[in-house]
Amino acid sequence: MDKNFAARRRRDLIIAAALAVIAALTPLFVKDVVVQNILILTLMYAGLSQSWNILSGYCGQISLGHALYFGLGAYTTELLFTKFGVLPWFGMLAGGVVSALIAMGLGYPFFRLRGHYFVIATIVIAEIGLLLFHNWEWAGAAMGITIPIRGDSWLKFQFARSKLPYFYFALLLACVAWFVTWWLEDSKWGFWWRAVKDNPDAAESLGVDVFNSKMGAAAVSAFLVAVGGSFYAQFVSYIDPESVMGFQFSLLMALPAVLGGIGTLWGPVLGAAILIPLTEITRFKFGGSGSGVDLIIYGTLIVLISLALPRGLMSLFSRPKKTGATR
Repeated sequence: MDKNFAARRRRDLIIAAALAVIAALTPLFVKDVVVQNILILTLMYAGLSQSWNILSGYCGQISLGHALYFGLGAYTTELLFTKFGVLPWFGMLAGGVVSALIAMGLGYPFFRLRGHYFVIATIVIAEIGLLLFHNWEWAGAAMGITIPIRGDSWLKFQFARSKLPYFYFALLLACVAWFVTWWLEDSKWGFWWRAVKDNPDAAESLGVDVFNSKMGAAAVSAFLVAVGGSFYAQFVSYIDPESVMGFQFSLLMALPAVLGGIGTLWGPVLGAAILIPLTEITRFKFGGSGSGVDLIIYGTLIVLISLALPRGLMSLFSRPKKTGATR
């Protein structure tokens, strides 16, 4: 079994490397700006969903408030850039650290909650963060922040003439989130998280540090999501509370993992590859009339897939096993 597990991990790494190379070559053949924009968003949400999956999928702490960390990453980066001239690269790191610390600070009381109580708490705290930024004048309040364009530059991470630099950073974000998950999956923390998810009381009786394992998962998850928020702010060049902290971001991080297979390595990637293009295409094709046809089509397809495959699309590729986690 150990040999099979090691072989699967090597296979996963080879497949991931091959897919990354294919994705990196895609812009050479895809010149349409709209399609490039869809690819960027798909890669970004693949990374965000993979990050969300660390806490909610592997550790079993279902969060619907990750928009808070996404927004904190965006605001930290842009406030440092516009107010103090700090380069976005340092802002990304600062946003990730701030979000990780806040995630652990919130985890201290929240991880004592279980089930739906924890889910509700994450929604409430994210909405509180949204309201605070709506009324924080120094951070632009409801008017938000417009990021000044100072010419195409990797140093300032701004590009007005081409989307390709954003595409490659989004690809890097997705690859880093996947690799971190792959690495943690076979670590002590990965085994602890799965034990906590299955039965926290039994895990604690076997020596698992349940509380600290949850805190670690929250910190890693929040850090990566905040980096995604920083990237998104640079990509769109304007942020306000609703555009980076709205509840829809929490949903769009969770849905790809749920659709693809929560608590699996490839689920968030597969879910994002289907969900995000579907979201954008239905919006482009049917959203202009304002009738909500795009949302009806999109929602109906998600419901049908969820009913047909409640364990996610990855269940199509998994064979029944006596032991071991779904890959």
